Amino acid sequence: MENHARTRVAIVEDHALTRAGLRTALEGSFDVVAEAADGLMGWEAILRERPDVAVIDIGIPGIDGVTLTKRVRTELPATHVVIVTMLDLENEVLGALAAGADAYCLKSSEPERIVEAVRIASEGGAYFDPQIAHVVLARLSGNPASAGASPLTQRESDVLRLIADGGANAEIAAQLHIGLGTVKGHIRDILEKLSASDRTHAAVTALKKGYI
Repeated sequence: MENHARTRVAIVEDHALTRAGLRTALEGSFDVVAEAADGLMGWEAILRERPDVAVIDIGIPGIDGVTLTKRVRTELPATHVVIVTMLDLENEVLGALAAGADAYCLKSSEPERIVEAVRIASEGGAYFDPQIAHVVLARLSGNPASAGASPLTQRESDVLRLIADGGANAEIAAQLHIGLGTVKGHIRDILEKLSASDRTHAAVTALKKGYI
């Protein structure tokens, strides 16, 4: 008999109503195996349950979300991390990125967006809520990661770098002196190579891995 195991998720969030909302949003698609109201209890629960994904509020008391993320990614590398945050916590989001978080959602996001972020993270991808992506991309573009072995061609890297700078397809075509259809073709290939769901996802993945 086939056994399709569902992704196992832990939630670390100090506000009870938000935590309940996250559980309601997630349990239709995933198995919520643990909840905790602060970082210390969160770490204990994550260590005990070893979930596929930990959804962590960046502003939790005790062990903060950035420190908890670093601990999870260092000691339990099979557990991916989705950060939930407020829009104005730019430095904390960047800190969580440096600590190894895989995805970032605003607390005000639609439930479907958080579900999608957990799904992408569980599959080894990277996700940023579009409302904070431009802030993080701008900061990352000035602080590139150490270059990895990129699967991208030079032209694809050029296209993706312009995407990270906020360029629209027509602007990219004009800047690189290529046709709009060619730009769209490059983007299609980039999304496939990086297993990305959209342009922002691709840019974040490439910046995080040091490809651009």
